[in-house]
This record gives sequence, C-alpha cells and structure tokens, in this order.
Amino acid sequence: MSAGNIGRFWEWGRKIIGVGRNYAEHAQELDNAIPAEPLLFLKPPSAYVREGSPVLLPHYSREVHHEVELGVVIGKRGAAIPRSAAMEHVAGYALCLDMTARDAQQRCKSQGLPWTLAKAFDTSCPVSDFIPKERVPEPGRLALWLEVNGQLRQSGCTSQMIFPVPHLVSYISDFITLEEGDLILTGTPKGVSAVRESDELRAGIEGIVTVTFKVDRKPRST
Repeated sequence: MSAGNIGRFWEWGRKIIGVGRNYAEHAQELDNAIPAEPLLFLKPPSAYVREGSPVLLPHYSREVHHEVELGVVIGKRGAAIPRSAAMEHVAGYALCLDMTARDAQQRCKSQGLPWTLAKAFDTSCPVSDFIPKERVPEPGRLALWLEVNGQLRQSGCTSQMIFPVPHLVSYISDFITLEEGDLILTGTPKGVSAVRESDELRAGIEGIVTVTFKVDRKPRST
C-alpha cells in the first residue's frame, strides 16, 4: 500500500480491532474486572465516519456512549510480531471514537453473546485525519479529551493504558495477522457517558489534532 493510501486508511483498511478495558479507571466505572490480557473485538470498515458526516445512533439503542481513543494505523503486514519490533509495523495514528451501544452491550453480556450489535454498527468509529508516526514520538504520553456540547466528559493520558501500543501490536498479531491500513483502537479513559440526537462531540489529542461530530439517529428500515 502506498503512503497516500495509508493516509486514507478509512477507505482502504480491511479491519478495525478494538481493545476493551485498557484503562483501569474506565473498567472500574463500568464495574468490570481489570483484564489480565487484552480484550479484543472487531468493527467492520463500514463503522468508519469522517468529520463532516454525522454519527448515527442505531434504532435499537437508547444508550450510546462516547469513548475517545488513540488509534494505531498499521503500515506493514505482520503476524507473531515480537514486541521489540512492534513499532516497525506502525505507520501512524488517528484520534478515534469507539461509539458503543451500552444497553445492547449489557444485553449481549448477560446472554453470553458477542458484542457485535454494541460495537459494529454503521458510523460507530469516527476518525480524524491520519497522523504520521513522526509527529508522535511518544505515543505513551498523549493527552486525550472529549467534550459533549462544550462540557468536558473525558480527559486522560495514554500513559494510563494497562497494555501500551507495542504490547497490543504484538499480542494481536499472535491471533490475527495485521495488514496495511488496519486500525487498532487502544481503549478509552474514564468518563464515558450517553449521547443524544443533536449533540455535538468535540475531541482531541492535545497539541496534535481535534475533531467535531454531530449526532443524529439512523432511520429504521420499513
């Protein structure tokens, strides 16, 4: 994949791999155990949405939460990647939101079902422009924040991750081959909360990028 295509990973990437509960305080705010190893889930490419288009709440959920995250864009294919070589496979980053239908997630968890309806709906992965790796020399020291209608809801630092970026790249590649353009969502700090139609979400990586998304509701098929 060319450098230009990597820069438009949302058009060419084949999969989005999410990491759950990677910040201890976020796990605790939802009464979840702190994981001993990364908890993984998938989103399809149809989850991507870009600034200028709305986040669409699915018709089956009345409690969709925002989760601001650092996204890692893979630039070189690899499987069973040693942790010492993990950063060689990273092309860059993006600011991402992992929109989560929390009520659907709770139903899935209670029934022992996968989280697909909670995590994989259309527009559930808003993303910023691509950020080249050279602009982020220390991915483990980035301040993330998110506001809803001008009110700060989330504020945290990637130094709080339980499993840092090299660990995640290596761990995931033991199970799933990472390909050029793939996106890893690295987890969210505490402060998640529900969003409503007409809300405005504004999020950023301090000193690097900000994004703004409006919230709407996806109509139900008839």
